[in-house]
Amino acid sequence: MKRLFTALLIAASALAAQAATLQPEKSDVSFTFKQMGVPVDGKFKKFEAQLDFDAKKPEAGKIAFTVDLGSVSLGDASFDAELAKSTWFDTKRNGKATFVSNGIKPTAPGKYDVAGKLTIKGASRDVVVPITVASGVASGSVAIKRLDFKIGDGEWADTSMVANDVIVKFKLAFAGI
Repeated sequence: MKRLFTALLIAASALAAQAATLQPEKSDVSFTFKQMGVPVDGKFKKFEAQLDFDAKKPEAGKIAFTVDLGSVSLGDASFDAELAKSTWFDTKRNGKATFVSNGIKPTAPGKYDVAGKLTIKGASRDVVVPITVASGVASGSVAIKRLDFKIGDGEWADTSMVANDVIVKFKLAFAGI
């Protein structure tokens, strides 16, 4: 019985070492787009991430990421209120953006391509996100097309005012990786 208990403790410790806990105070999710040719930076203040990752077996890893779209900030309360409206993020009906991985492929030491499904405003797209993992931090960026996710409908679909390209950048600090 003592051997079984010891084996269970060792197994539990090994599993706990693979699961990582997000440290939001050390993490950042931001984005950049161009409005009338001028770069505009924004950020999301609330997000969650679940990471089950072992650098020795990255293909077996899983990543799930959720952003609270209502936490968006361009640094001005009136702009932030505009982004909450149905034309943009429609936070009353679509309060969350999600990414769920379906594959992790190593590309170089500490670098990986994470394939998965990104869903914003009910629209889902397959994306590949290149990430770097070092010292407990997963970081990277991914380019998306805002109109693929119905961000900026109606008159704002005109890409001469607000560019279609958006670069999403992240730095996610985890305890346990």
